[in-house]
Amino acid sequence: MLRRREFPRTAGTLLALVLAATGAVTAPGTGASAAVRTVYYDASRAGEFRTNFDQAATIWNSSVTNVRLAARTPGNITIYVDTGWPRAQTTSLGNGRVWMGTQAVDQGYDRTRIATHEIGHILGLPDNRTGLCTDLMSGSSAPVSCRNAKPSAAEASRVNALFAGSLTAPAATTHTWIPTLPATALAAASR
Repeated sequence: MLRRREFPRTAGTLLALVLAATGAVTAPGTGASAAVRTVYYDASRAGEFRTNFDQAATIWNSSVTNVRLAARTPGNITIYVDTGWPRAQTTSLGNGRVWMGTQAVDQGYDRTRIATHEIGHILGLPDNRTGLCTDLMSGSSAPVSCRNAKPSAAEASRVNALFAGSLTAPAATTHTWIPTLPATALAAASR
């Protein structure tokens, strides 16, 4: 038999279990331990690149479980276009600004890869200039011919851990997509 004081806590736990089993989203503070957080992106200023950001959101949504991207104006993420290099400016986990810089597009980098990469920064991922096309966050260190716009399993796992609260979110910063030599090429050049 439940005591009156135990009922709200037990009811909250049962509600969280039912919501988790049905895949429903709960708001923070309702007793659910790993609620899915919705991050809204505003692509109303993305011009011809809006479809690429919609594709990026779909890719992230199919790759991670603790966060969902959804289009809305205004949003947690505001997307702009300019003639510079693509970049992301994070203000906190899941919040910030992204610029689709046409300089990288003009050089032949894949638009959807750029969009997915820059949103990856807003989701807490740093640049990881491995030069590997399989690493989304290798960004411009991968060859211009790279068309992979999907995060690796390790990248998706890190985003899930960040949004579950099991990792400390990175500090606010700006990340810029500037072509550099991959680490392997730099090592070879220094020999």
